[in-house]
Formats: sequence, structure tokens, C-alpha cells
Amino acid sequence: MTIAIAINSDSIHNLDISLAQSAIAQLQSEGAIANHEQQLRFEIDYPRDPSDPRELSEIPEIRLWFIRLDTRYPWLPFLLDWKGGELARYTAMLVPHQFNRTEGIQYNPEALEIFVMEKVFILTDWLTQQGIPHQSRIKSMAQMLGYELDDAFFDLFHQ
Repeated sequence: MTIAIAINSDSIHNLDISLAQSAIAQLQSEGAIANHEQQLRFEIDYPRDPSDPRELSEIPEIRLWFIRLDTRYPWLPFLLDWKGGELARYTAMLVPHQFNRTEGIQYNPEALEIFVMEKVFILTDWLTQQGIPHQSRIKSMAQMLGYELDDAFFDLFHQ
């Protein structure tokens, strides 16, 4: 079951994340957040000039809204619909990038590496607190963003 959070220009311009907070709070109150893994997506309604060639992730106001959301829920990638492209779009909101007509999105490599490692550490801690097995999930997320994590890397957490 996909969970959609609609955000509009008012929410974006006011940095109002209350709709997302309500939806996430409801998932948390159900006591089984693991049941909602990879089910969340955002429906962004942001009117633009038809001649504006930018992608949504290139609009500073939208990016700022996602930065605010990420500071509140740094573990949000766990809930995002990865297969539906939400992890890539969320990453684009937070990581500097460019679009290439033939190769698609091109993240700044250093910024992407920092983002991935930050999410690895955050999600490892958060999933452990939730009692959710994490190693394969974390490796899959990193893989979707172009990184391979060795099993030995996770041994460092247990030292």
C-alpha cells in the first residue's frame, strides 16, 4: 500500500511540514513502522512557468522544504518508495547535482558519498533502536545510490 503525502506551494513557501509530520506520526502510532517500509511518496504540486526547464529538485524553495523535513526525520529513506523513484528524488533534493540529457541525474560525487554515509550511520542506529534487522536494508539503499558496502564495514559498528 502506497502512502502519499501531498505538498503544495503554500506548504513549500512556509516550510510547513505538518502534513508529513501527521502522516509519519500516524505510522509511528500504529507501533509497527516496519510495516510501512518503502511505501511513502510525495505528490508535489508546485506551479511553474512552462518555459522553466528546471526539475523540481533544482528549485531552491522545494529543496529547502525537503532539507527541513530531513532534519526532522533523518531516517525517512526507510519509508520512501525506492522502486517508485522516491529515494532518488529525495536524494536529489538534498545532494547537489546536475541533469544530463543522456545519462540522467549526475550527483556531485563527494556530496553523494557524504549523504550516503550519513544515512548509513543514521539508519543503522535508528533501525537498531526499532529492533529491525538493518544490514541488508542499508546495503540495498547504498547500492541504489551507487555504493557497495562490504560486510566488514558493519563489523566496525560492533567494536
